[in-house]
Amino acid sequence: MVKIYTKKGDDGSTSLWYGGRVPKHHGRTEAYGSLDEACSELGVARALCGPDEAELAADVLRLQDDLFVAGAELATAPEAAGRLEDGVSRTTEAMVAELERLIDRYMAEVNLPPKFVIPGGNQLSAQLDVARTSIRRAERHISALAEAGELSSEIVIHFVNRASDLAYAMARFADVDDPALFEGRGKS
Repeated sequence: MVKIYTKKGDDGSTSLWYGGRVPKHHGRTEAYGSLDEACSELGVARALCGPDEAELAADVLRLQDDLFVAGAELATAPEAAGRLEDGVSRTTEAMVAELERLIDRYMAEVNLPPKFVIPGGNQLSAQLDVARTSIRRAERHISALAEAGELSSEIVIHFVNRASDLAYAMARFADVDDPALFEGRGKS
């Protein structure tokens, strides 16, 4: 049997990748912890996708994978950033560009109402909005890390900002059938 507990965190600290420890309430752990929550929330959204939403489910899975890359970067102290790999444990401008492509693709399929959208058009869209809010929380923590000079690159901020936009776009795409919110969409 593999034991998953080490008892090292019993003092209220946690390990960073490639060494170092920080308090469990540190902004860095808050940032990657919020992304971890978002990945779990996106997992629920993916499980809610029906057979007709296979492409959406695949894009949600891709976003989950990419959020783990951002989480790995955030779980690494800046002095160890040289050990990270682009696209594996460090976000890249190409990843940001890919999110922008997906956002544009989803938003081309919806007509936004001229008001704020209240989450809850259906269970899938509501779950995507829950994930979006966790990503936004991570973004606030990442912004604080950047302000404190604790990031090795600001690309992760750009990436997480687009990730929350993508979750929003996916949520709007998922609830296009709610007549209270949308006039309809064309299929491509």
